[in-house]
Amino acid sequence: MGEWRRRRAAKRIKPGTGRELQPFRWWQPFARSLYSIDLGRNVYTVDVRHRRRFFSEDGKGTADLYLDGRHHAESKLPVAFPVPGGTIEVADSPFGLKRCHYVSDEGGERQLVPDRASAEGRREHFARAHPVLSRVIGVTSVAVLVISVLLLIPQLGEVVFKIPPVAERFGTFVSPVALPVWLNTSLTAGAVLASIERALRLRHSWFLDRLG
Repeated sequence: MGEWRRRRAAKRIKPGTGRELQPFRWWQPFARSLYSIDLGRNVYTVDVRHRRRFFSEDGKGTADLYLDGRHHAESKLPVAFPVPGGTIEVADSPFGLKRCHYVSDEGGERQLVPDRASAEGRREHFARAHPVLSRVIGVTSVAVLVISVLLLIPQLGEVVFKIPPVAERFGTFVSPVALPVWLNTSLTAGAVLASIERALRLRHSWFLDRLG
């Protein structure tokens, strides 16, 4: 996050209420992200409830920052919470979080640790227990997204160029790819699942994951 964006994000931060942090519940794996970091004397925890984005007027999610289990601050996303020695940067994507890192004043970065009960925590535990299989899944996710983009974008382009104002100005476009509905549906579902898997690892490509 650049300096200008960091200053802009800081203006959105509101003071916390002091309420106690609620433990992660078993029914929240894809509805909530919970990350923490120990900065020596204090533990900071970022709590993101993803459903808030769908009920907000501007479509933006929010993040809550807890200090030693007490509500310390809150803000719309993206945000850079000031903490001792640096900031905690949090940003979301259409499929979860794409960033939850502590950035020191010297420029060093550390990813916060996901709660063990969360979907992100389970994915991290799986990566430690099965590193080879985890890498295979990661590579597969990228491959699924690349294939989906290559096959779906031309077909979407053909649909767009059939819109009368677009066709009148730019002409028509015929996609070199024509797949049956069931295959396009499968590709779309696969791209969504691949993007979710990448979000669980805070992996994000502005091109691939947004189109997925």
